[in-house]
Amino acid sequence: MALAVAGDREAFEQIYRRHVARVHGLCLRLAGDRQRAEGLTQDTFVKAWVALDTYGGQAPLGAWLGRIAVNRWRDQWRADKRARLRLVGGDEDAWDGTPASPAAVVAGGAVPLLAGVDLERMIARLPEGARTVFVLHEVEGYPQADVAAMLGVSEGTIKSQMHRARRLLRVMFTEPGKERHDA
Repeated sequence: MALAVAGDREAFEQIYRRHVARVHGLCLRLAGDRQRAEGLTQDTFVKAWVALDTYGGQAPLGAWLGRIAVNRWRDQWRADKRARLRLVGGDEDAWDGTPASPAAVVAGGAVPLLAGVDLERMIARLPEGARTVFVLHEVEGYPQADVAAMLGVSEGTIKSQMHRARRLLRVMFTEPGKERHDA
């Protein structure tokens, strides 16, 4: 780490290799789209390279990189949200987790579950708001209050989206291939 902070690109490359799979997995779960996840992963490591000297070592390096990834995703999500609101008009504070397009509702949609349970695919098929909250709270372990602060919504909204995500996952688990988002 000290070599990377000093500007050693090979040392940073080792950090990248050690952590890129986890960071990419997090970005993929948050974005629900492979292309956006790749961009977020790249942005995360660029930001990490620029901010290496701010890493104090209090948290594990992987957690620090994960936090950068979540922050990059959040910034992108907020910018996308503002752009959608400009296009259709609306109240920025009245977020209900509704995605911008039908394609975002079911990331990877028509791919049926084959043998066994593919939780990653089920999570990807959640509506954007429910998926985001589920990933940040259940997968990444952020407290609901922190998730609310990250997304700029109330804890009640987070609880509602968590309930929605769990309900939809339960439907997908008990009725594989079912594309019900209104359960």
